[in-house]
Amino acid sequence: MTLSRAKILSFRRKIYSYYQKSGRRFPWRETKDPYKILVSEMMLQQTQTGRVVPFFTSFIKRFPDFKTLAHAPHASVLGMWQGLGYNRRALNLQHAAERVIRDYRGILPRDSKLLDDLPGVGAYTASAVAVFAWNKPEALIETNIRSVYLHFFFENRRRVPDREVAEIAQRALDTRNPRKWHQALMDYGAMLKRTSGNANVRSSHYIKQGPFAGSRRQIRGAIIKLALKNSVTSSDLKKLRGEYKVSLSVVSSALDNLVAEGFLKKGKESFSLC
Repeated sequence: MTLSRAKILSFRRKIYSYYQKSGRRFPWRETKDPYKILVSEMMLQQTQTGRVVPFFTSFIKRFPDFKTLAHAPHASVLGMWQGLGYNRRALNLQHAAERVIRDYRGILPRDSKLLDDLPGVGAYTASAVAVFAWNKPEALIETNIRSVYLHFFFENRRRVPDREVAEIAQRALDTRNPRKWHQALMDYGAMLKRTSGNANVRSSHYIKQGPFAGSRRQIRGAIIKLALKNSVTSSDLKKLRGEYKVSLSVVSSALDNLVAEGFLKKGKESFSLC
């Protein structure tokens, strides 16, 4: 797509104008601490900002730095994460903290490849940390940001691939203040979802999430919640099957995954947190 300099500048003015009037405030926007930015980005994966705020505040108060998090008991970290969902993120975040302490003397590396290699981080989160912690001029694409580009530049298109969106994102990037630019884009995208619907359905990467009730994700969370209180026995698993009305195979699969991923360890007659 051919875009003139004038059109790019007009687009930026529109985004910044909205942000100046209606920009949102979040605790992770009040800091440039790489640790706090990493925690927020891990929490924000597949989770709405409104839900994250209280968890982020409590988590940072309990685990204020990499060292505290790295040396905390797994049960303590998982306990603070309960209610946020996707418990794997909590374990990945703690493993990432352990790596930072062990390999980087407690300082989060600025190299994107090293960031990407940390447990649970990946390419997007690595770039997001670089942008929001160090103001690096990298173009980000996430749900809200993608919806903005689809709305303005792909109005009559369906099945739009991210490579085309990325081309526009790179052209439109405010390299002087990428931190503020991406915050503005995210807020504009959140507004679009409230007023114009979800433009992301026109992305070739859009996948509608299946129902939570009765899913393996729900059962995994229920098992961890039980394990935080006590060892999980076969009797507990039988009650869980009845409560959530799921098959033995769903429970067994969730349990096997939790053991394989390092959440639980198997004893003679029960399962407990690692």
